[in-house]
Amino acid sequence: MGLTPNSIISWILLLSLFTAAPLTLSQPKASPPRVPPDSDLCNGVFVSYAYSTGTNIKPNDTKNQPYRFESEITVLNNGRDELKSWRVFVGFAHREILVSATNAVLSDGSSFPVSVENGTIFAGFPSADLKSAIMTAGDVTQMEARVKLVGTQFGVAPPSVPLPKNITLVNDGWSCPKPTQRGRNVLQLCCTPNPNITTGNFGEKFLPRQEGDLTIMYDVTKAYQSNYLAQVTIENHNPLGRLDNWNLSFAWMKDEFIFTTRGAYPSVVDSSDCINGPQVQFYKELDFSNVLSCARRPNIIDLPLTKYNDTDMGRIPFCCRNGTILPRSMDPEKSKSVFQMQVYKMPPDLNISAITPPQSWQIKGNFNPDYKCGPPVRVSSSQFPDPSGLPSNRTAFASWQVVCNITQPATPKCCVSFSSYFNDSIIPCNTCACGGCSSNRVSRACSTSSPALLLPTQALLIPFENRTKLTTAWADIKRRKVPDPLPCGDNCGVSINWHLATDYRGGWTARVTLFNWGDTDLADWFTAVELKNAAPGFEKAYSFNGTNIAINGKNTTVLMEGLPGLNYLVAERDGKNPDKDFRIPGKQQSVISFTKKLTPGIKVGSGDGFPSKVFFNGQECSLPSVLPTNNSHRRHVSTFLLMVLPFLALMFLRI
Repeated sequence: MGLTPNSIISWILLLSLFTAAPLTLSQPKASPPRVPPDSDLCNGVFVSYAYSTGTNIKPNDTKNQPYRFESEITVLNNGRDELKSWRVFVGFAHREILVSATNAVLSDGSSFPVSVENGTIFAGFPSADLKSAIMTAGDVTQMEARVKLVGTQFGVAPPSVPLPKNITLVNDGWSCPKPTQRGRNVLQLCCTPNPNITTGNFGEKFLPRQEGDLTIMYDVTKAYQSNYLAQVTIENHNPLGRLDNWNLSFAWMKDEFIFTTRGAYPSVVDSSDCINGPQVQFYKELDFSNVLSCARRPNIIDLPLTKYNDTDMGRIPFCCRNGTILPRSMDPEKSKSVFQMQVYKMPPDLNISAITPPQSWQIKGNFNPDYKCGPPVRVSSSQFPDPSGLPSNRTAFASWQVVCNITQPATPKCCVSFSSYFNDSIIPCNTCACGGCSSNRVSRACSTSSPALLLPTQALLIPFENRTKLTTAWADIKRRKVPDPLPCGDNCGVSINWHLATDYRGGWTARVTLFNWGDTDLADWFTAVELKNAAPGFEKAYSFNGTNIAINGKNTTVLMEGLPGLNYLVAERDGKNPDKDFRIPGKQQSVISFTKKLTPGIKVGSGDGFPSKVFFNGQECSLPSVLPTNNSHRRHVSTFLLMVLPFLALMFLRI
């Protein structure tokens, strides 16, 4: 059959389709080159903060409008070694109040909701460790943590983005640059190992134990399928820190509850949360009337000394001291406290190895420094002497360490006054030194800003509210202006007078007087004074126990405490005749002497003889802003007035 021109054209077109098809399929589809995510370019730990969304919330306020925000923190370990107990700082900058955070807890132990306007540190929970790609064959689920945040911020209205000022990884041994901004809503950075910082060998199973002012060990000594026995050891490492009537709290994360304790006790014994919760549904045969605490955040207190030999509650070494933990410089045997508790678990953690330590640890005492505690960190198991008495140790099933450090409160609880042999006026504690002046009622009755009036010696033993006539009369004698209204008091429970008594060629002396204006006796008290140039010359305290101690390697501090049997600073009490006499503070006093042989060139009266810091029971006290001056050459008070003043004071006391 012959081919017509039309059929030839058809065959040519058909043949072109067959030849063109393989050529088209063999060429790659044109597309822009792939740009790898920034996290892929990081060979260390990648950290990012991504703002997701925000909306305005009630109340409506044109000046101080609150807004809800949602954001996410990402921590990705692209390094060679496991990142243990990751911690990330976020420097919030818009008065944020954090309401919730998934897969993390706050490092300082705070509970939600909490103000984080000054920034906060997040710690991983329940997965605190991030494995490497090498260890997991690139399994990102084990390498990465994602923390979703929900909170409130002020002043940044959508579509503007309230990004934090800074984010960084705060684990030891890592170096992080400043974060960079990607787009409008992301901050990110890549942290790398710092070769100049030694933190232990990478690849070790557990982190090394850390140092701190106070450490808490959570040791699981016995483990069963549904419960375990934990021993808690609180140990003081600060040379001036202490706790009185300590109160320890923490948060259970998986509905655990405390069945029994030894060496300590819950401040509130209550099992109602178990009866109203899932615990009673699972432990149907358990007598919940014997359960000590089902609170999600229990408070544990120490036992009194009388319970030490109690067969049911005591018999634990280092227990039962009524909550007193002293610095090692005072008594090493009283520098730690120990108790045990039996903890019941809930499904699905019903196997021996499923143990989750409590989080958000907090500890506080009475008239003591404030402590901020970090999250529990898994460390190598503690060892204890074998109870059989054999010369061997028994290893704990698992151990966690909580590190707490002292943070000085905004307002102190004690104050100092200065006086000297060359000036007959006492420079008192500062106005409102210990707070208590913020209410409108107080500010209307007295001046919160006027400096305190100088005092005659007799006024130190008189309560502030009864000093008015004596101090105003002294101001008239000294020709000093009396402000109207008069200055407010110091409002301190304890005040300390430092009196420079003598200054001679070979040495000098000071007199220290402690006053307790509170209603609680203070047992095993101590005070410490920092004398930057004079401390090496300390010789003796005559009515106290006194010794030099080194703080941060510097011999600048003198520690003083009561003698045996005289270590109580009693509370304020009534005078002999309460109808006429003022209340009397508890008082202890001692002269302390110094030599100048070890401190040549010291200028005692010009400042070296006065402390630069004073501590009482570990709490730093407020100091006067000025020192006594040597005005002996221009005194305005005649001998007659000095003789009459004691009689004036006696008259005022009887009014």
